[in-house]
Amino acid sequence: MATFLYRLGRGSYRLRWLALAVWVLVVAGVGAAAATLQQETNPEFVLPGTESQEAFDLLEERFPEMDADGGSAQIVIQSEDGQALTAEANAAAIADLAAVMEDSPQVASVTSPLATGPDGTPIGMLSAEDQTIGVMQVTYAEPSMELDEDTVTYLEDAVADAEDQGIRVEVGGDVLQAMPETSATELIGIGVALIVLVITFGALLAAGLPIITAVLGVMLTTAGILAATSFMNVSESTGTLASMIGLAVGIDYALFILSRYRGELAKDGRVEDKRARAEAMGRAVGTAGSAVFFAGLTVIIALLGLSVVNIPFLTEMAVAAAVTVLIAVVIAVTLLPAFAGFAGKRIFTKRQRRRIAEGVHGSKPNGGKRWAGFITRHPVLVALVGIVGLGALAYPATDLELGLPDAGSSSEDTTQRQAYDLISEGFGAGFNGQLMIVGDLDDGVDAATAAADVTAELNEIDGIAMVGQAVPNQAGDTLLVTVIPETAPADEATNQLVHDIRGVLADDADADWSVTGATALNIDISDNLNDALLPYMLIVVGLAALILLLVFRSLLVPVLATLGFMLSVFAALGALVAVFQWGWGAELFNVDQPGPIMSMMPILMIGLVFGLAMDYQIFLVTRVREAYVHGASPKEAIVEGYGHSSRVVVAAALIMISVFAAFIFSAESLIASMGFALAAAVVFDAFVVRMAIIPAVMALVGRGAWWLPKWLDRILPNVDVEGERLQQRLASDAPDDERELVGASK
Repeated sequence: MATFLYRLGRGSYRLRWLALAVWVLVVAGVGAAAATLQQETNPEFVLPGTESQEAFDLLEERFPEMDADGGSAQIVIQSEDGQALTAEANAAAIADLAAVMEDSPQVASVTSPLATGPDGTPIGMLSAEDQTIGVMQVTYAEPSMELDEDTVTYLEDAVADAEDQGIRVEVGGDVLQAMPETSATELIGIGVALIVLVITFGALLAAGLPIITAVLGVMLTTAGILAATSFMNVSESTGTLASMIGLAVGIDYALFILSRYRGELAKDGRVEDKRARAEAMGRAVGTAGSAVFFAGLTVIIALLGLSVVNIPFLTEMAVAAAVTVLIAVVIAVTLLPAFAGFAGKRIFTKRQRRRIAEGVHGSKPNGGKRWAGFITRHPVLVALVGIVGLGALAYPATDLELGLPDAGSSSEDTTQRQAYDLISEGFGAGFNGQLMIVGDLDDGVDAATAAADVTAELNEIDGIAMVGQAVPNQAGDTLLVTVIPETAPADEATNQLVHDIRGVLADDADADWSVTGATALNIDISDNLNDALLPYMLIVVGLAALILLLVFRSLLVPVLATLGFMLSVFAALGALVAVFQWGWGAELFNVDQPGPIMSMMPILMIGLVFGLAMDYQIFLVTRVREAYVHGASPKEAIVEGYGHSSRVVVAAALIMISVFAAFIFSAESLIASMGFALAAAVVFDAFVVRMAIIPAVMALVGRGAWWLPKWLDRILPNVDVEGERLQQRLASDAPDDERELVGASK
């Protein structure tokens, strides 16, 4: 591996114009594909294999007049004068609003809160107590994501006009969903990354190269996603996650290789020599590039492993992010060397080149060596403080509550939240999470009899506030019953109610009953995620442990890496609970409404954090092993390895933290909480686990850290990440002048 990457890096440096031309063609091709193939994205939220999805599909087939997949708006109306909505002035305003909405583009049906059936029976939603709150149900002919902008604008204008007539109007439903804006957050992350890189390298040109290559990788992925919209539906979150991960790993991977390249040149002292620069880039890509390859591979495995959850939109997000990581790796080992070739000796400032020529550049012991020396002298103290500290941070995770967001978790300033609160006030919290009971009747079963039976059964179940009238379809082979829970959609009691209903109706011999609706769908998602968590961890951790075994040829190092990762994840989950669930520092972290943590957060965190944690493990410990295999004692290897790599790992961690933290200010709660969780996880994993606990434990066990059974050592392929075989080959194959160059690099 190291030899192949050495040739690739040196070749890209020497043939930089060819490498640049190839990448220009790639960018042009992907850009042209995006421009010609891009279509409007119409993502559908589906959960195959679940009861709620099967019921939803049955509704679309048997009740086509319902427009079950169409967008909806709940226009909640409250009188401002304290009079009932049935009063003349209020009723006139409601009638005008209903008439306006019936003329809306793409509208399918409008039900006024004052509407009555043919027999005069009220069919609209009007609060029973004082009749001051009502709900106008609006159904559209297209899914919410497919609605034209003019349709949404029409709704907003209609609501504004109605408020001028003396009534308060708020809008719930899925039509007015805020879309995340990520451009500003990306710029914040890039800005902080540039500052960190300038401080790390001390040279503006060197600092700019990782930014350029990372942004190029994100642009390529974004263009690919746009092109993919011609044959698949893509959600907005897909591009957001890809940008988040792509920026972070793209900058980090380029940073590690460029730092190694500068280090090789500084040791050689031949910055002015073109051939020496090409050779240094080859060695940098052969060693640091090997670490980048395996680090990227662990991230990709962790991301693709999310497909075991069998949630299409989550798989889609993971695949896009994995492609972004792959592009970042390829760019780092091919295009970055080409850019470094164009930069030439200007990769250092004039002052740095002068100090290198004088032999004083990097001659002083750095902070990494001093820190590693402290750890090796006090390993027990460092390990205990780190483990106990992260354990304390993980404690809030014992109170973890999982759920999916609804309007009740939105900011109190939004109209969706105002509509949610008004419905709760006028009709009860359960009206915000109505359940739909769908019955597929057996042949020969009378619909009226089945309706009476199921209504009686449902009325016997605790936790139901109201059972609606059972409605048959035109063919009389399907029944639909609306059930109103007593509790809010995200309440644990509602979760239990859904399972209770399913349990009671499972024994019905006359029909195949199922429960659906947004609330039931959210519950099924949570159940799927919980069921998939253990298999996912076994797959991802198992494959990644195998990779680490190949890289480090040690049994203990992969075990330490995995245990440290688990400690980081639990600590990050604890911080997430404290802020997003308990509300600690809510204003500081842009948390409008503390509540349950998104049910998909643990598995997403495990997938992303595991890959990122292995990045630092590979980058740090590879340099330790490199020193060890070249003859250093275990403690000397730790000091030497951390002296070489800790500075750049700290810089990489700060960059990754800044990129992730910037997404805390996203308008989408999933992205905001993910940004916080990932930033916290990187803080804990990079600075506590990888920079403190791992070297402390390695110092305690000494040579045992690198023990591997001889039989296993014989059958494992040698991937030569530390470049030992590469150095031997270069030393034996090179002419005399190049042997001096290789010898100087050791």
